[in-house]
Amino acid sequence: MIMNAKIAIVDDEVHIRSLLEQTLEDLDNAPEILMAANGAEGLALIEREHPQLVFLDVMMPLMNGYEVCAAVRKNPALTDITIVMLTAKGQESDRVRGLAEGAHRFVTKPFDPDEILDLAREILSPS
Repeated sequence: MIMNAKIAIVDDEVHIRSLLEQTLEDLDNAPEILMAANGAEGLALIEREHPQLVFLDVMMPLMNGYEVCAAVRKNPALTDITIVMLTAKGQESDRVRGLAEGAHRFVTKPFDPDEILDLAREILSPS
């Protein structure tokens, strides 16, 4: 696990942010968990804090997850950030669009906390 890792949770639903936070607190080396409640706030947080991993909701006010993902991917300073998109929309077209915008993974809500934990461990493990 990367020491002093930062994980950003960008989701407009309070209970989803809380569930992700509680889930990720089980990681070794206690990563710093940062949160934002909408896309614009999330993008500012990502640019300011440069987290290693971002859990990014698709449907949000101000900027949706696709827009945030595209903006992160256009910034050369942020190319090493891993983005996992979360959505209640399970259509294949949504997944394809998310991956096309630069997301590494696409997870459908409701998600399995164990799956989120395994994914975070995999992403934050030094290669």
